[in-house]
Amino acid sequence: MSHILAIDQGTTSSRAILFDADLKITAVAQEEFEQHYPDSGWVEHDCSDLWSTTAATCRAVMEKAGLGPSDIAGIGITNQRETTLVWDRKTGQPIHNAIVWQDRRTSEFCKKLKADGHEETVTQKTGLLLDPYFSATKVAWILDQVEGARDRAEAGELAFGTVDTWLIWKMTGGREHVTDATNAARTMLYDISKGCWSSTMCKMLGIPMSMLPEVKDCAADFGMARADLFGAEIPILGVAGDQQAATIGQACFRPGMFKSTYGTGCFALLNTGDELVRSNNRLLTTIAYQLDGKRTYALEGSIFIAGAVVQWLRDGLQIIRDAKQTQPLAESADESQELTLVPAFTGLGAPYWNAECRGAVFGLTRNSGPAEFARAALESVGFQTRDLLEAMHADWSGADDTALRVDGGMSASDWAMQFLADITDAPVDRPEVLETTAMGAAWLAGQRAGIYPVMEEFAKGWKLERTFEPKMADDMRNRRYKAWKRAVAAAQDY
Repeated sequence: MSHILAIDQGTTSSRAILFDADLKITAVAQEEFEQHYPDSGWVEHDCSDLWSTTAATCRAVMEKAGLGPSDIAGIGITNQRETTLVWDRKTGQPIHNAIVWQDRRTSEFCKKLKADGHEETVTQKTGLLLDPYFSATKVAWILDQVEGARDRAEAGELAFGTVDTWLIWKMTGGREHVTDATNAARTMLYDISKGCWSSTMCKMLGIPMSMLPEVKDCAADFGMARADLFGAEIPILGVAGDQQAATIGQACFRPGMFKSTYGTGCFALLNTGDELVRSNNRLLTTIAYQLDGKRTYALEGSIFIAGAVVQWLRDGLQIIRDAKQTQPLAESADESQELTLVPAFTGLGAPYWNAECRGAVFGLTRNSGPAEFARAALESVGFQTRDLLEAMHADWSGADDTALRVDGGMSASDWAMQFLADITDAPVDRPEVLETTAMGAAWLAGQRAGIYPVMEEFAKGWKLERTFEPKMADDMRNRRYKAWKRAVAAAQDY
């Protein structure tokens, strides 16, 4: 049993990656699935798509590598967080589509809760803010909108889970209704200081606690994948939400270490150790990982649109056919034009938390074209990351002078990473292995299985591919960032 099967279930695709005993990638399989937009600001997934693409890619990657279940010591799962599913415990059938983390349908509900004075309680208990982003108000919406759902939930007939819980339920044939501490911490129902579900939050939102899964460490026994799936049972040994898994994969184990992942959104985590830092700048306090019953905390900033802005260039504006075209386009852009794009397509995340704001472009001229739009799109990710860093520096002295460890699809763009270094005035470290999210999940499972090294030895194996040093002049950096802040303010005013 020399391999670990890592499942990386994301917002637009499911992937399965096999890692060997040296934590090197043996094979990868990936399958995209359809996004559903039933109304403005609403985003859903078909629950069966999440499962079928996960199962299919697991089988495909084993076939591609020529490996069977006897070669695999365990399964590690990492997943899109906050996405919410509710299903019937007896039949295993979902009662509604999965409501995706990007979805904004509960914004009015969140406004009402805030107006009623509940946000302080939410922040104290969960470390989060009252926002549609998190799972709790999505669960409440399903219970209110699906006929008979609330009565069934009160009777103990319904189960709630984030994507990891759903996949484990399906893999174990409904035997296990479990999650890990990092995913639980993103639901807005979990008390992160006590390490348990909050009865206060459940009562506030009218969610029966019988719906909630059991919470475990990130490395634990989560059950056995059914023999009929892969030819024999395989233990599920590691689980972490995608951003926490990337933090582990980047070996950000010391307080003060910072990682930023550029996928559909951008998510920056700053390890604060055993100190639960309360943000004064509308960042989130969350659990970075939990091992052997010990919680390690982090400050997190969440940007809803990062790589998704490149998808918008491709699918919305149709000015590119492939994401790789953005770099040469950005390089060819007219430097005299300084377009500023605020990609608030589904609202603004940290530190603004404005669910109603929508996207805007400033500085358009008659000569603005695809190259200028491509550059503005890539720059928007750098600007938003600086917003997060400024907030982190203000919240915690341990964040000062921190290098940025980056990963995710957009981190492969040299142009985008150089602009990130320039606008933040900080070095940007890109590792040799960009599959840090899957690697984090793999390490959790492999360490539990006894085939991977302990944390300290794993951290020594992190390898730098390239450091991007800031080159932009201070006056230019400050001028461009001020323009960004004006653009965000104008978009919010509109």
